[in-house]
Amino acid sequence: MGDVLAHESELLGLVKEYLDFAEFEDTLKTFSKECKIKGKPFSKTAGGCLRDPRSPAVQQELLAAFEGGDQKVFFRLWEEHVPGAVRDEDALVQKLEFYLHIHFAIHPLKRGAGRPDKRELDERISYFRSFLETRGTALSQTTEFLPFYALPFVPDPRAHPSFKELFQDSWTPELKLKLEKFLALIFKASNTPKLLTIYKENGRHNKETLQRLHQQLVEAERRSMTYLKRYNKIQADYHNLIGVTAELVDSLEATVSGKMITPEYLQSVCVRLFSNQMRQSLAHSVDFTRPGTASTMLRASLAPEKLQDVPLLPSLDYEKLKKDLIWGSDRLKAFLLQALRWRLTTSHPGEQRETVLQAYIGNDLLDCHSRPQRSVLQLLHSKSEVVRQYMARLINAVASLAEGRLYLAQNMQVLRMLEARLKEEDKDVVARENMLGALQKFSLRRPLQTAMIQDGLIFWLIEELREPDCLSDYMLEYAVALLMNLCLRSAGKNMCAKVAGLVLKVLSDLLGHENHEIQPYVNGALYSILSIPSIREEARAMGMEDILRCFIKEGNAEMIRQIEFIVKQLNSEELLDSVLESDDDEDEDEEDHDTMEADLDKDELILPQLGELSGEKLLTTEYLGGQQLRKALCLCSTPMVLTNSHQAVSARRSSMWLFIPPAPLDGDAVEKLKAQLLPSGSSQKKTGNMTAVTERQDNSRISGAWHSAVHLEPQLLRRLRQEDCNS
Repeated sequence: MGDVLAHESELLGLVKEYLDFAEFEDTLKTFSKECKIKGKPFSKTAGGCLRDPRSPAVQQELLAAFEGGDQKVFFRLWEEHVPGAVRDEDALVQKLEFYLHIHFAIHPLKRGAGRPDKRELDERISYFRSFLETRGTALSQTTEFLPFYALPFVPDPRAHPSFKELFQDSWTPELKLKLEKFLALIFKASNTPKLLTIYKENGRHNKETLQRLHQQLVEAERRSMTYLKRYNKIQADYHNLIGVTAELVDSLEATVSGKMITPEYLQSVCVRLFSNQMRQSLAHSVDFTRPGTASTMLRASLAPEKLQDVPLLPSLDYEKLKKDLIWGSDRLKAFLLQALRWRLTTSHPGEQRETVLQAYIGNDLLDCHSRPQRSVLQLLHSKSEVVRQYMARLINAVASLAEGRLYLAQNMQVLRMLEARLKEEDKDVVARENMLGALQKFSLRRPLQTAMIQDGLIFWLIEELREPDCLSDYMLEYAVALLMNLCLRSAGKNMCAKVAGLVLKVLSDLLGHENHEIQPYVNGALYSILSIPSIREEARAMGMEDILRCFIKEGNAEMIRQIEFIVKQLNSEELLDSVLESDDDEDEDEEDHDTMEADLDKDELILPQLGELSGEKLLTTEYLGGQQLRKALCLCSTPMVLTNSHQAVSARRSSMWLFIPPAPLDGDAVEKLKAQLLPSGSSQKKTGNMTAVTERQDNSRISGAWHSAVHLEPQLLRRLRQEDCNS
């Protein structure tokens, strides 16, 4: 009863509030009269601001304080009438409050053309600084508000380019309109009776709690069963191990007495130590009578499984492939580009992937070595959006590998086409991502860096990064990484010096971006360009050091260490513009890395319909083999098993074929085969019924190992043989 009496006044106030809200006027009169007769008072705080007759007056007072710049009155009313939960949790309200503090901080500067009262201005700036260090920290990592953290440290904000929007005639009226809309909304919302709010929140909370508890219960039961199974298995293994150990101790004692241990007994003990899957096979396949066999098998059972050899993929007819890529239908082009990309991205890293790439390079798949009138590269300008995107994906995949970048770098037309398409493409996000990704990988090679800087790509990157929230994570990360790579060169730094203010503003905004993956690249770019004295002067003028020190308070250890280096660079006096050394003559490339990211195959645009071929099946069914394979088939009267590997040495094509005919070839047949397949200077090896013919490799890095065979169906062999013999 005591608990009820303690809260009775508040409960009665909630009931009265709801009756008033629902307009139960007669009921409310009766309820109020009965409460008065029984001497039960209402709580004065119940119901909050329900139908507060002062609400319009409070709104007017707030707006008047806003227009008059009365900071103390405004924020006193603001804290009294805007619920704390709204101010602490609503992101839009936090942003509005931040801008309101800016408004009052600079109000003396906007009041008139004369000189502001220094004491009043210092007081307001101090109040604003205090806000930044307390409630304002919630937005310290937001790009939109990051420049304003330097406002208290700028002598004259009116002359600073970062704050010029604050002093435009439209800024204050727009902020006032936002304030009016918010006040109308908040006072309207406060009219909701607290009893109704409690009911809604309690019902929703109960439902969410029940769902969460149910999910936790199901997950706990699942984990419990898993742990129970593991426990039972461990317990069984433990008991088994104790039993085996006891038997071995007995056996050792028996040997001291001169008794012999039989191989059958040793085998039974060892089998018990292996997993159930191995016991049956070991019992019949392992000879435990040989010394050391049992211990070797036990140690081997703990060793990691050896990776199986990965077979190489079959050779393709690249002449036919390139012909169809140029003259085929758009749908066929898209499926071929997709299949060629998949062959590279899904291949196993190592020899298999290297062989695929070397086949592409050796056959000049992308026409980087030659300059035909119609080239595969021109697919970047295809009218088909799918073809353009899939061509960009393939180039990005090839550029992901060091040898691929070397191949693409031999033709500057690839770079120019990617730059042009990237600037023109405004609809296909995935195509833009892959074009930018390829350019970023190109920037690991110095000659391509130089070309990109000369083409003004830095200016394009800066414009794109002015609105980072409009970019995908992939675009943002690769754009910043590319900018950093270009800024490492003296020519790139000099380009940045031409638009120093804009570059510094963009990079300082990016420091606070929510995507933390870009932070090392932003820091690297800042540190690099601050070696230019003119850029350092611009950075000091805009209060860059204060902006950087804001992140020292918030960042992790590595972030803090990097920013300290940037601050040190900012405050240095080294390197004058006139004696800045150029690194443009250096010919060493950045260290190359092979990274085949999963994004290359994301969000495929085309799927095969019933009866259509795609992927590896399309390649091996329609484009298997080449002219050398066809010549070899004409020599044989029966199907054969063969292995093929393409390797590139410099800019020419070399091939390796392994033929295993059903019967030994005589000397004349071998010589005929050798003459048709290989140029002069080739070598030949024979082993029994197997005849191997290989071309010498001039490059010691390229492996000459034999590879696993690919079986060709007899019907395909007969068809190919007939076609070529007739021709």
